[in-house]
Amino acid sequence: MLPLRQLACSWWSCLLNSRTPCVKTLVHGDQRRLFNTSNSRMTIMPAWVIDRYGSNDVLRFTKNAGFPIINYPNEVIVQVHAAGLNPIDVSMRGGYGAATMAMKRDPLNINQSGSEFPLILGRDMSGIIMECGLDVAPAYFKEGDEVWAAIPPWKQGSLAEFVVLSANEVSKKPKCLSHIEAAAVPYVAATAWSALVNTGGLNKDNCAKKRQVILILGGSGGVGTFSIQMLKAWGAHVTVTCSQNAECLVRGLGVDHVVDYTAGPVEVALRALEKFDLVLDNVGGDTESWALGLLKPWCGAKYVTLVTPFLRNTDRLGIADGMLQTGVTVAYKALKHLSKGVHYRWGMFAPNGPALDDISEMVDAGKIRAVVEEEFTFSQVPQAMLKVEKGHARGKTVVKISSGEDSSE
Repeated sequence: MLPLRQLACSWWSCLLNSRTPCVKTLVHGDQRRLFNTSNSRMTIMPAWVIDRYGSNDVLRFTKNAGFPIINYPNEVIVQVHAAGLNPIDVSMRGGYGAATMAMKRDPLNINQSGSEFPLILGRDMSGIIMECGLDVAPAYFKEGDEVWAAIPPWKQGSLAEFVVLSANEVSKKPKCLSHIEAAAVPYVAATAWSALVNTGGLNKDNCAKKRQVILILGGSGGVGTFSIQMLKAWGAHVTVTCSQNAECLVRGLGVDHVVDYTAGPVEVALRALEKFDLVLDNVGGDTESWALGLLKPWCGAKYVTLVTPFLRNTDRLGIADGMLQTGVTVAYKALKHLSKGVHYRWGMFAPNGPALDDISEMVDAGKIRAVVEEEFTFSQVPQAMLKVEKGHARGKTVVKISSGEDSSE
């Protein structure tokens, strides 16, 4: 390994006297790897940020956002070509989950309150790897690879020209998708995978062999449209609720039965159908009061909701009391419904690069397609956020990220 003094002097000289990347060869284990230090031009980048929580007027475009830095050897820097927006971005803009996200960013509570600002939103990303950390195996990722990822909400997001991610959060982008199409998939795919596979226990084998009968409440949004396609690819029987004007969309994705929630009490129409093996709830509200009654009792059937009070509890009560309240709530509901022969579960987003690997194969095999409702330019991020905020989605809203020389005007 190069002497520390010599290495430091070389980096310092390079940063002061050169406008090009400084490349040094470092010995890591028994391998020689190139290590790139960012050049003087790459200390800032264009991005949309917020400096406080609030409504859409807190969004601010800047050309001086801090350029992401590789802090850990398993990280990669990705140039973002397209970013997908989700309801979680609108919620985070208003401060939802701020207490929990602050704990994830700063577990020892060293930094002052508000240290997350300026904060970059955006959970979906499709782009090209520009730099790899020392522990990122070239067999998995290298500079120039086209990748996609679902960015954890405690990290800086994708409404910027570059983002830094852990290699296990990143996956090779499907070859058949453009960056715009690819940016519509990762966050909803990771959320649906967590809910249906990790929590619900479904997979391609048991869906096909046991003919799982699934109900998706709110089937026309991002998570719903992805879940439909994955479950149908696995051979499940899928029923969804949606409005009448979304029926063509979900039927085009292969749904077996559609219930129009605008035509009358949706629970009445659903009770007339056969009982379900799993209910995926994207709606929340009063659905819990009747949805669990639609499950097959004493058959291992599960109700999985993505609308949980966890982040709201920690925001309102603080981390310790919020987690305690959350634990009491979920334990009470689980025991209450277990006595009736059904399982009550909460689904949570979890970044999952390996799951995206499997999903990428399904996309390239033609089993899953991206559902993009509307595309916006980088200058139109505020309009894109308002579009997501209105709800009633028919797929995903995607922002095409402009190059470093472009402005927001």
